Amino acid sequence: MNRNTPPYLFFWLFLLLLGIPQGCTNSTPSDDNAPAADSSQLHKPRVPKWAKNAVLYEVNIRQFTPEGTFKAFEAHLPRLKKMGVDILWFMPIHPISKRKRKGSLGSPYAVADYYRVNPEFGTLEEFKALVAKIHNMGMYVIIDWVPNHTGWDHPWIEQHPEWYTHHPTADTIMHPTDRGKPTDWYDVAELDHSNPELRAELIRAMKFWVEEIGVDGFRCDTAHNVPEVFWNEMGDVLYAIRPLFLLAETEEPFHRNSGNFVADYGWTLHHLMNQIAQGQASALAIPKYLKADAEKYSQGYHVYFTSNHDENAWHGSVFERMGDAHKVMAVLAATLNGMPLIYGGQEAPLRRRLAFFEKDSINWDDYAYANFYHTLFELKHRNKALWNGKDGGPVEVIHTGKDDKVFAFQREKDGDKVVVVLNLSDEMQTIRLEGDSFSGSYNNVFANSTMLLTGDMAVQLGPWDYIVLSNK
Repeated sequence: MNRNTPPYLFFWLFLLLLGIPQGCTNSTPSDDNAPAADSSQLHKPRVPKWAKNAVLYEVNIRQFTPEGTFKAFEAHLPRLKKMGVDILWFMPIHPISKRKRKGSLGSPYAVADYYRVNPEFGTLEEFKALVAKIHNMGMYVIIDWVPNHTGWDHPWIEQHPEWYTHHPTADTIMHPTDRGKPTDWYDVAELDHSNPELRAELIRAMKFWVEEIGVDGFRCDTAHNVPEVFWNEMGDVLYAIRPLFLLAETEEPFHRNSGNFVADYGWTLHHLMNQIAQGQASALAIPKYLKADAEKYSQGYHVYFTSNHDENAWHGSVFERMGDAHKVMAVLAATLNGMPLIYGGQEAPLRRRLAFFEKDSINWDDYAYANFYHTLFELKHRNKALWNGKDGGPVEVIHTGKDDKVFAFQREKDGDKVVVVLNLSDEMQTIRLEGDSFSGSYNNVFANSTMLLTGDMAVQLGPWDYIVLSNK
């Protein structure tokens, strides 16, 4: 893997090749209509103002409705807006390769063409209209981008075989490794990012979706498997267009510290939440993680979640992995100093694994947890203490005398304040909140009542219980 930024002169030739766009042809919300930046003066990341308190929602178009189309999905937009969703992340919408595909429908990550959409979902014009409708409702769109590999039907296989990784002895195109280890991803072919022409074409395709379709950013698949040179070039080009929300599917500090991405995955916390729910770790693991994590990053923030398409398909629903702890873990994910993500269907709730390579529609007969998520997200929007990253307040641990069972903390920003108390055990706990920095009158947001906190006061919580308090 090439770990070096491209030479200065090559960078300018690269920008000249791609061209710096003068604006976006699709209407987007006002703070996205920023003029093109001078790339020589560009500070990365160039993040939209609306990301400061945004909530992310993952959309699996294939499984979202019985029809599995863009048009059918539109009917869900009003309720998602009401629930408090800000950013809709669409899993790959591109055509899916048929050669070597898994299952009858294949993986959305086996992309056959970066400029087109899967005809099973609809047309490119329909997706562009969907993006415009989402913008008109005050929400935003990012799409999944797969720069590490393509499907075996992609035209580059024949047109540009030199853009792929070849077996060193057999001279055949290889399927990918993951962090250098073998995989069973036989349905895709690994791209060779040592080729500058490949990198330029991938970024040209990304520009198309920003300029012509109006998307507001990308979730970049397996970012850890793609060399840094690509991300450096991508960030320089894309942020010169306008502010964008770029999310890396990785947890390696470079991707945020470089400014190429504003956010990455909070995998470590996710695994800790599973372990705590299963009795394999205690609440003490949370503050330990937060301290170690903060030392690795100079900017940006994690996306925190209890589920996503990978976790649901390969490791189980939140009910399988977290059992009765699933709601308290969702509260934790939504109140720490990152951006919360929920996977489409969790509000239903989604109690099973969705098939990954076949049609397997979500059952929308009930929206049992929609109000639960609405309460969390509405609080995040209005209380600055919970805003994302450095736009919000720092996490200050409150000791309870039972720190191995209960994790309590406060966050404060510009006079806005929250106190969160989480019982991360399957037993009732009576604790004392130590100190008095949190003292005051608060709104108990889930009980819809007033609660007065005083120093060293006793608090009782049921198994996997949670209290979220806000001063506004």
